[in-house]
Amino acid sequence: MAVILRIVAVFLAYVLACIAASTVLTIGTLTPHWDDVAALGLPSGAVWVIVIAGAAVIGAIALMPALLVIVLAEGFGWRSFIVYAAAGGVLAMALFYGIDFAGYVGDPNSFVAREREVLAAAGIAGGLVYWLFAGRRAGAWRVSG
Repeated sequence: MAVILRIVAVFLAYVLACIAASTVLTIGTLTPHWDDVAALGLPSGAVWVIVIAGAAVIGAIALMPALLVIVLAEGFGWRSFIVYAAAGGVLAMALFYGIDFAGYVGDPNSFVAREREVLAAAGIAGGLVYWLFAGRRAGAWRVSG
C-alpha cells in the first residue's frame, strides 16, 4: 500500500512541478514585453491558459528524463533540495539545447543569455516544487511497514 501511495504522490508532485516550471517560464518570457501584452487587451485568464498549456508540453517532453531522475532519487533515497534543484535546471537546459548546452556562449546581454536564465530558473523551480511535495520523503516507502 505504501508503494501505491508513493506513486500517487510522485505523480501529483510531477504535475505540480510542471505547472511551476511553466509559470516561471511564462512570466519570465513575458516580463520584458509586458507592456505589449497588456496593450493587446488580452483577458486576465489568458496567461493561465498559456501556463496550463505550457505545463502539458513540459510534462510530455520532460517525462522520461524526469522519470529517470525520480527513480534514481527514490532508489538512493536522495532527499536534498539541492539535488532536485540542480537536476531540474540541468534537465531544462539539456532538453532545450541538447547535451551541448554549455557550448552556447555569446554576448551575455543577448536574448539567448536571458533565455538560458529563464529556462534554468524554470527547471530549478520545477525541481524545488517536486522536492517540496515528494522529494523530501524519497525512499521512505522502503522502510515503512
